[in-house]
Amino acid sequence: QFLDDLNKWSLLLISPFVYPEKLLSAEHIAFVTETFSARTENLQEAPGSSREIVKWSDYCSPLAYKPGEPFKLFAEASVDNFSSLGIAFMEDRLQMDNGMVPHKIVWLGVAEPAGQSEEEKSKLEDEPDSLSDKEAGAGEHHHLHLSSCHECLQLENSTIESVKFASAENIPELPDDCSSSKLEEKQDDCLEKVMKRVNLAGKPPNVLIYLGSGAAKEKLEQVRSILRECIDTESYTIYQLHQEQVLRDPWIDNSLLLVIATEEPISEGHHKQFLKYLSKGGKILGLSSSFTFGDLRIKRKNKLRGTVHELVVSRVDSTEMRLNLLVSGCVFEEAVKEEIGKVKTLCRLNNAEKDAVIVRVAYGASGGEAILSQAHLELDSNSMDVQTEEDFNLLKMSNPRRYEVLKELLASLGLSCELREVPVLTPLHLLSPDEETHLAFLKWLEGNVDAEGLRASSKVSLKFVPCCDSRVEVTPSLMPVVTDMGSFSSEHFSLKTYQQNLQTKKLGKILLFTEVTTTTMNLLDG
Repeated sequence: QFLDDLNKWSLLLISPFVYPEKLLSAEHIAFVTETFSARTENLQEAPGSSREIVKWSDYCSPLAYKPGEPFKLFAEASVDNFSSLGIAFMEDRLQMDNGMVPHKIVWLGVAEPAGQSEEEKSKLEDEPDSLSDKEAGAGEHHHLHLSSCHECLQLENSTIESVKFASAENIPELPDDCSSSKLEEKQDDCLEKVMKRVNLAGKPPNVLIYLGSGAAKEKLEQVRSILRECIDTESYTIYQLHQEQVLRDPWIDNSLLLVIATEEPISEGHHKQFLKYLSKGGKILGLSSSFTFGDLRIKRKNKLRGTVHELVVSRVDSTEMRLNLLVSGCVFEEAVKEEIGKVKTLCRLNNAEKDAVIVRVAYGASGGEAILSQAHLELDSNSMDVQTEEDFNLLKMSNPRRYEVLKELLASLGLSCELREVPVLTPLHLLSPDEETHLAFLKWLEGNVDAEGLRASSKVSLKFVPCCDSRVEVTPSLMPVVTDMGSFSSEHFSLKTYQQNLQTKKLGKILLFTEVTTTTMNLLDG
């Protein structure tokens, strides 16, 4: 009930660094944290408190979020961890990962593990239902206390109901006495949407980047950037796998792809973990890395290091493609060819030796495989390693084919590389179901915009105009707001239906409607 309109909430992907069994095997608390945009420098030390700042995500498992002000995070935590969060919150020592400041924590309930005794169940009976709002540090934020005020909750729900009725895609509601068959039907609808993000290996769609000990920020951004340009970013989340997390965290069961992009030697312990990941059906992409296994060896050819060389790529459709790329100065060779088909050459240098620079290696019986490259697929013509103008031109000419090759390799490892077309931004419409309220608001606007009708902000400036034609440009930083309601029409929203279902006295009387926007969080900033 507190989460109200589920359509406004987004599920968070399972973090590759959290052990779910540790959380779910013990009694745990579900709760919502409300935050506001503010700087973490505002965190103050309460008298007699520890100086230690508590990081929110270290003590709980985030499950979903709702953007806006307040920004809400739904999470679960063990009883002990929830207590630690509560103490840090009341002492102004709780820090959010996104830089926002926690304003309220609402306890939604306790989930019990199997086999819990009656004595254990009674331990939390006298606990309060929620941590109240902090009086200090609230600043200028004035918001409805929806978790505690029954009247406010009813009013907000009424507004939400009006939006539901006015929407062409009516949001399915689950009544309390809903039959199990109806529940299963609705769950199937949700599962159908979620299944688009599920892969054949059954692993959460997390992509990890391992850079070893010398994890330079520039290198991370280089690899992350090329991945984002090749894969469907709506379907995958990219994380960095830090060196200390390899042996400590449960990423093996929670990752679809591991990208190894370091030339430094892989330690024995880390190598075993990477092989364990492959044995469980994991996929690895090596970008000029020292990682190999089995009979595959790396042979150094120093004369090739840092040079641009012509490569011959064997494609999925059995054709060949030629392109120029920077090479690492290493090539692959097999010590002993024991199993036919275990190592397959995908790309070779166009030289007399036909040296292999990209290979596919299978591992284990669960479909694990690695594609290892000694060609710098992550580097373009702007790389600092490019020495001459001739090399620059060769790389620039080959750039489209570089993307083509990398996409084909990623797709063969089970990732979706179908990039979605970004929809065009549309103007905002200022709407009201009540003409008198609409006119009063326009009157108020006159004293709160400049001569050009502009309401400036640090993130998104709003330009109020009576009408909007196709010549008016809509950008992420400047959005026109059409004030004339007569020109409004949308196949997705009916103002008349909204008006018929709105039963509040004040809430929901002024609307900003748009078909496509970047984020609603910035629209009312300032």
